[in-house]
Amino acid sequence: MVSPSSPPDRDATAAGIRLLESWGLQVETGAHVFDRWGFMAGRDEDRAADLNDALRDPGVRAVFTTRGGKGAYRIVDDIDTAALRADPKPIVGFSDVTHLLLLWARTGVTALHGPLINWDAGWCGPSSQESLHRALMTPTETVLRRDPDEASAAVTVAGTASGVLVGGNLDALRTEAGAGIPNLRGAILFLEHWRGTGIGEVDRALTQLTRTGDLDGLAGIVLGSFLNFEQDLQDESLGGWGVADVLHDRLGRLGVPVLGGIPAGHGRHPATIPLGSHATIDTHRGILTVQPAVH
Repeated sequence: MVSPSSPPDRDATAAGIRLLESWGLQVETGAHVFDRWGFMAGRDEDRAADLNDALRDPGVRAVFTTRGGKGAYRIVDDIDTAALRADPKPIVGFSDVTHLLLLWARTGVTALHGPLINWDAGWCGPSSQESLHRALMTPTETVLRRDPDEASAAVTVAGTASGVLVGGNLDALRTEAGAGIPNLRGAILFLEHWRGTGIGEVDRALTQLTRTGDLDGLAGIVLGSFLNFEQDLQDESLGGWGVADVLHDRLGRLGVPVLGGIPAGHGRHPATIPLGSHATIDTHRGILTVQPAVH
């Protein structure tokens, strides 16, 4: 268990550890998990050292991140990818941890876009725990269906597609443009987001990714939770547009199938999605199928 981003709550982290132990896992914590340096969980070199120690330890079979927040982007270049390639092991997390999920993708190792150990953040209710347990502990495919209650469910570009599933938080992806986004040609891109300043930030991020060419050659797109954007529909200055309108306007131009409404990301009951595994999307049936990340 490592803290590559912001510092976690001790009690919430302890609750997460108890759950993992109830699955029969032996949990070890990095030396700097509860450090604090400004808004981050310790100095850059210490957060990177904890992660590298886990990657170099043959007894460690998976790496859990305690929480997101801010800071993982600062240590991406300090991670021992040679150790990761030599002894592949999944990392589990989302949000700011997307910077590491993208590193795993560039290294060719599967990862799990799943809930954080800091359970009190609200990211791991019973259904999310079951989804994580299944993706982590059983070599079975993950099948997720469009949820009409998700804001992105209204976004569909018809078709089917297959390819390696890559992605995570939209803002993290935008930050990695020109630095850490893997080659997405032939891939299926997964995107999710939590509202910050409004739909303009989504428009800017997708426009930047388009202009950099990072989205060229995509096979398809999967949209997860886009949380807390409901208030934008009440803003008269936005001309009646909501986040679904921006997503459709920006992504519909790419000419690839788009499946919205997958319940993963900054949602209330997020599912775990294997990344770096082969996936298929069927927009007519509203289904995402992903091959297992563990064997």
